[in-house]
This record gives sequence, C-alpha cells and structure tokens, in this order.
Amino acid sequence: MNKRVGIIGTGWVGTSVAISTLQSGAADELWLFDQRGAVAEGEAMDLSHGAAFYPPCSVRVASIEEMRGAQVVVVAAGRGGKPGESRLDLLRDNARVVADIGRTLAGFAGTVVLVTNPVDVLTQVMAEASGLPPERVLGTGTMLDTARLRQMLGRQLQLATNSIHAQVVGEHGDSEVVLWSGARVGGVPLRDWPGWAAADEARLAHDVRRAAYEVIARKGATNHAIGLVTANLLRSMLRGERRVLTVSRVQQGALGLHDVALSLPTVVGHDGGATVIPPAMDEAEREALARSAQVLRQAMATLRPA
Repeated sequence: MNKRVGIIGTGWVGTSVAISTLQSGAADELWLFDQRGAVAEGEAMDLSHGAAFYPPCSVRVASIEEMRGAQVVVVAAGRGGKPGESRLDLLRDNARVVADIGRTLAGFAGTVVLVTNPVDVLTQVMAEASGLPPERVLGTGTMLDTARLRQMLGRQLQLATNSIHAQVVGEHGDSEVVLWSGARVGGVPLRDWPGWAAADEARLAHDVRRAAYEVIARKGATNHAIGLVTANLLRSMLRGERRVLTVSRVQQGALGLHDVALSLPTVVGHDGGATVIPPAMDEAEREALARSAQVLRQAMATLRPA
C-alpha cells in the first residue's frame, strides 16, 4: 500500500514539513491543502519540480475531505507566534481552526499529527473534536525541545548529538521539564561527567526554553527544525519503527496524569502512540511535571463553556 501523507496548512511550517518529508523518503504520496488554494497549488508544483532530488513521491493538492484517504494527516494550519508572544497566547485563534478540522476528520482511520501551536492544548482539542482515540492524535510536543537540548549539550561537550541521550517532557512551552536526572552521555550519567555543574543545567534549560522566541525575534517564525522533527515522526509511524519519542498525546494514567495532553516518552509506530513509557524522574522533576500539567489544564479550561 502506498504511504500517503496529507498536510493541512502550507505556510512556513507546512512547507518545511513537506520538503523534509520528501527528502526523508517517508511517503509515496504527499497531499497538500490550504485555505489559500493557489498557494497550496503553487507549493505542490514547486516541490514536484524537485523530484529528481528526493526518493519517488508524487505531490499534489487535495481537499480536506480527501485527506481521509491518507495514513497520516499533519495539521500545520493556523497563525504563528509574534515576537514576545507565548505559545499559549495563540490558543484561541488556533483552537477554532483545529476544532473545525477535527470535526471534518471524525471517523478518520489514520493518525493525526498536530504541529500548530500551542501544540499540547491543540492536540487535546483535535482529539475531542474528531472523536479519535488518544493514541491516534499526536502532537510533535517536546520532540523539538529534546532535539534543541541535545544539540546544545553536544556543542558544550564537543560530542556528536546522537551520543547524547536526554529528554524534555511536559508542555512544549514555558513550563517544560528537562529530565536532567536521566540524562546520559555514552551511557555515563551526565551529572557524573567531568566538570558538569548544576549551573550548566539551569543555563541550558533556560536556553532550550527560550530558543523559539530567539528565532522568532530574528526571522519571524521557526520552521526548518520542526519540519525535520515532523518528518522523523512520520517516518517512524509509516515504517512501524516503534521508536520511543517525546510526543504529546492525551494522557490516560501514565504517572497519574489524566485528561491532559503533554509529552512523555511514547512508543511510536503503525498504531500511532499507543504505549506511553513513564520515565524515571527525581522528586523535583515530578513536581515540575505536575505544574506543567496544571498549566495546560488551565489553558484548556479557558476554551470550555463556563
């Protein structure tokens, strides 16, 4: 069966997801939709013209209704953040867009991947609007934060990023939690690494948390890294790789968390993200995760009728 991916929203982020997906070879067919029909058509044409430089994949425009024939639909629709604006400030505008798309996708047989921010709350909005099971509505969550953390650690330690194993969980945003207690470098606990200090943790956690704001202040949006992240997630699902990734989904009991979408290590494959792996955490990290969950619950509550 052809691996079909639909992308709803062809702005900065959607087009970066598209080109990263093409270059990864994850899909056989790539379908694009945008409310600006001519823009989606132009992007499909432009991407198609580069077919000599990526693995075989057809690219075309499609309606939202046609997206129901895909294995995975990526939602990148909505507006991006403005300089000085938090991800949660985007909530009301983008929640309306995502809820409308979710109702259109009710009964969809595949998996929906949310990229639009604030991604955790919108993952829950999508799950509720579509009626799809939690394991088949995933947000990119803290995959990008985790990638940023590993890149920064690699730069500081002068080591390859893929030799570093460290995770960010919770909200993709200001309340996110770096799991320093479980961080490893080549199998060695990071906190045992020569010269490592608590001050390094505080500084790097701040830098990871602020990374998106710094990019937005300079170029207006973050798009390339999240495109690569999303393509990586799509490949894991479409190939059934069963990789453990820090995706966001509505939690159903892991670490005592219920009815809130946030990121925890999750086994990702053909069935979406069915198995959540509660990570080892120290007491401070557990408390920080509980606070992060509460921030997201409060944000979600602002969307519910009084």
